[in-house]
Amino acid sequence: MSILIGNRVYLREFIFTDWKDVQKYASQAIVCRFQPWGPNNEEQTQAYVNQILEDSKKAPRTRFVFAIIEQSTGNMIGAGEFNIKSTTNKSGEIAYIVHPDYWGKGIATEVAKLLVNFGFKEFHLHRIYATCDPRNIGSAKVLQKVGMTQEGKLRGALLIKDGWRDSLIFGILEYEWETMSS
Repeated sequence: MSILIGNRVYLREFIFTDWKDVQKYASQAIVCRFQPWGPNNEEQTQAYVNQILEDSKKAPRTRFVFAIIEQSTGNMIGAGEFNIKSTTNKSGEIAYIVHPDYWGKGIATEVAKLLVNFGFKEFHLHRIYATCDPRNIGSAKVLQKVGMTQEGKLRGALLIKDGWRDSLIFGILEYEWETMSS
């Protein structure tokens, strides 16, 4: 079982009972306003956690979803995800979601950095990327803080509740990460 340790949080693999903590944020409209899902009811959240557990058993494994645990309290406060998108092109994608009580405190930045480090160290990738809604200024700042460069905008890339959403795309290459890490 993988555990990624940061300064204030650590990331551990999901267990089924985590659905209760996921529901605390996934049921809030503000959390999912830029997403195609939610707000979730309990059944939807349980299905999400079950899918994470099923995906963790696949071989080869390409999806890694971690519970974000606050070290000082032991509380689960969100989720961080790393996906191998192409083994041929050595690329991966990160994503994260944090309970709104922890927004603006650097938690998402710490999680994104742990996920980027995981991707480059464990899988020796060439490129890691992430996307976010252009209206999600906080998430765009997180991606820039971890060394990602805004590469462009995908127009009408995702259907969400209020219509088609554009997505900003951010990326970091292995040599850029190595330069930052040294």
